[in-house]
Amino acid sequence: MVLKIENVMISDVITVEAGATVRQAVDIMNEHEIGCLIVVDDKEKPVGILTERDLLRRVLAKRKDPVRIKVSQVMSKPLVTVTPHMDLEAAARLMFKKKIKKLPVVEDGQLVGLVTLTDMVRVQPHIIKILKKLSQTELAPKRIKKIVDYYVV
Repeated sequence: MVLKIENVMISDVITVEAGATVRQAVDIMNEHEIGCLIVVDDKEKPVGILTERDLLRRVLAKRKDPVRIKVSQVMSKPLVTVTPHMDLEAAARLMFKKKIKKLPVVEDGQLVGLVTLTDMVRVQPHIIKILKKLSQTELAPKRIKKIVDYYVV
């Protein structure tokens, strides 16, 4: 059986508007105990992602004021997305290629879910084999290597 993104994604995705302040976004992340937010425009269309890494690199390291800086100024974009019907192997390859660990799931322009590399590894032993093979033939990005080393090796 080939598992699809829809089989492992979470569908209750927490979002933040692009015009919100970084401080507001951090409050949302803390409230929900999550490491990223999908950034949406005023029509609820996904336009970016705000991760803990974005906050570290683009706000804290540069000593920007989180009360004055907008999410749209520090979010990662363009947004790399997948569809619910994509198979997990293709998504894992995309993560390796783009050096990312989180993929928003979009269908007909609407955000329908989120899948992470950790989600994939937890539910699918076949993905572990794929990741093991990928990590032997390609240099895993540092952020992905941590997960591969922990779950796969």
